[in-house]
Amino acid sequence: MELTAKHDSPFADPSFTMGVATSSFQIEGGAEHREPSIWDTFCKTPGKIADGSNGLVACDHVNRWSQDIDMVVAMNVDAYRFSVSWPRVMRRDGSVNQQGLDFYIALLDKLNANNIKPYVTLYHWDLPQYLEDEGGWLNRDTAFAFERYVNVVVEAFGDRVASYATLNEPYCSAYLGYEVGVHAPGKAGKEYGKKAIHNLLLAHGLGMRVLRNKVPHIESGIVLNFTPFYPASDAPADVAATQLAHIHFNDWYIRPILHGQYPALLAELPDAHKPEIHGEDMAIIAAPIDFLGVNYYTRARVKDDGSEDPCLLPPPDDCEKTAMGWEVYPNGLEDLLLQLHRDYTLPPLIITENGLASDDHLIDGHVDDTDRIRYLQSHMDAVTRAVKQGVHITGYFVWSLMDNFEWALGYEKRFGIVYVDYKTQQRTLKASALALTDMLAKRQQ
Repeated sequence: MELTAKHDSPFADPSFTMGVATSSFQIEGGAEHREPSIWDTFCKTPGKIADGSNGLVACDHVNRWSQDIDMVVAMNVDAYRFSVSWPRVMRRDGSVNQQGLDFYIALLDKLNANNIKPYVTLYHWDLPQYLEDEGGWLNRDTAFAFERYVNVVVEAFGDRVASYATLNEPYCSAYLGYEVGVHAPGKAGKEYGKKAIHNLLLAHGLGMRVLRNKVPHIESGIVLNFTPFYPASDAPADVAATQLAHIHFNDWYIRPILHGQYPALLAELPDAHKPEIHGEDMAIIAAPIDFLGVNYYTRARVKDDGSEDPCLLPPPDDCEKTAMGWEVYPNGLEDLLLQLHRDYTLPPLIITENGLASDDHLIDGHVDDTDRIRYLQSHMDAVTRAVKQGVHITGYFVWSLMDNFEWALGYEKRFGIVYVDYKTQQRTLKASALALTDMLAKRQQ
């Protein structure tokens, strides 16, 4: 089964960035050479990780990074998106771990030597535990600690980076980590979520300030995950609940960044739930960005069930689902992109994550993941349709380069286009990786 870049699609244009993506905690391992993160602590908490695993070794990328980059180079991609581990770079006492910085510098140098553009995410959820001990993202000071960390990284990396993202999916950090507690640090309380997101967005703005001062010529922005919401019926109550879900889970993150304000719903929150907003905070958060990263996986259908929170329905019985139980719904990506395009004056967009988990099996040296090829093709086609309707999209990254630690689900779910045997750390390109390689080879001809 092939992946095809149709001649009139952006995917056929060599100037359209095609890449693969990973994150530090999910693949690196090498935990003995860094400070503990909130995810190390979370993994030690009984019942939090589905298979009882942890990220101490993960894909052993810290030791196998050079071969992993060889693999990326062989795929004909333009770019590799990865994140820097804050606890690998900054010690508890505030000093810099030069060994940690040197690991990333060597990685960057190899990518550049092979004409692979490095897309660096500065925070992908692995907060140093020593900062969580001081309140984590509920503590305003954490945003300023992030600013200091970004300053260290940017000075060390110099001109080696093609693109910086401050944060990856702050929704997951704030809502999943501090409001419902299914992600690290596992705090659960409605009074926490909006406070955590404010401090995360403040960190983003402070990080952008460093990037503008130190590397104004390097593209910089943020990565948000979005879910398009659809009402379960035309009933006014369902339509209203759908709009409420959109405000809480989409607008709450993008509106402050692009408009310098939270949704009007902020005024209706109980005082105990409201974030502490200082005088210049919103102006800092709304610093101009060069791009907005969009992560998309599936849609959600909403019903008003009488409770104060929107009720998200399970996927329809007759739809195709991923191994996560998520509906395969490529039209949702097109709808989402067009909705953002209508609602906001956007910077260029990059699809920074798109992919699926499937039940992959290595048989006679091969992994036949035709469901993933079909998923990627249908979502690339959705991007093409959005571009033809005027949405400015400059790149697309497949999530993920390789199977890895899938957060609270441990190693049970495989998102990679490369199969990882966790006992031997052997990497095997799945059919999807071979299809992507072939598609990009044809584009380069």
